[in-house]
Amino acid sequence: MDSTLFIIGIIGNIISVLVFISPIKTFWRIVRSGSTEEFEPAPYVFTLLNALLWLYYGLTKPDGLLIATVNGFGAFMEAIYVVLFIVYAADHATRVKTAKLATALDIGGFGVVFAATTFAIRELDLRIMVIGMICACLNVLMYGSPLAAMKTVINTKSVEFMPFFLSFSLFLNGGVWVTYAVLDRDIFLVIPNGLGFILGSIQLIIYVIFMNSKASQSSRETQASEPFLASNDEHGQGEASSSHVSPGNQLHFSLSLTSTRKKGDDQKFDGDNRRG
Repeated sequence: MDSTLFIIGIIGNIISVLVFISPIKTFWRIVRSGSTEEFEPAPYVFTLLNALLWLYYGLTKPDGLLIATVNGFGAFMEAIYVVLFIVYAADHATRVKTAKLATALDIGGFGVVFAATTFAIRELDLRIMVIGMICACLNVLMYGSPLAAMKTVINTKSVEFMPFFLSFSLFLNGGVWVTYAVLDRDIFLVIPNGLGFILGSIQLIIYVIFMNSKASQSSRETQASEPFLASNDEHGQGEASSSHVSPGNQLHFSLSLTSTRKKGDDQKFDGDNRRG
């Protein structure tokens, strides 16, 4: 492997690892409260499937080590998140829903792709092409969330539900991996990461436009008062209030979707955002 390509791949791995571990704060909150509250499991389940598919692609493709390593780590982290989601589900219905979704997609879906490409396709180049197409298509579909986030910002004139770190990571991660893909002449990495880089760039422009709007300033003022309210709840009632967490304090994305909570906290999906 070319030294330049290797260095860029290492940088991409570091950035992607940071993105993969970004939900730790969210899950620490879940563990402490003993409940997933209103957080949705779907983004984590989809990102696990995404990481598994890219791991398989990296292991199948010659010189795909750097793709495999980062997505292997990502699959490990996402599996932990999904398990925690099942263990600390807010109710039985959520637990069953999460288990069924993970079984159908992460076990069943990945299993079908693995079996079909491994046993039905003998030619290595064709197998790599099929796996790459599946990975790229899934990533492109997952970019519906950043588009929805941009629409929300434009309509509300507030960047509350499109955190800067989310947009910047989409831009940076996409830029590094698209550079890697171009040097490696890998079209299946170019397409989703190129799209991620473009969307990240647009999001940053939109963020700059609306960051000082009245709606954004009002949101920041509300968020600034919430720690005080939470402190009063803790000291006045003897228990922490988990509801006073400002939207946008975690980056999962997993591209994520940009809202992990039904009412707007950052959602992970960005599978697309974390990939080789």
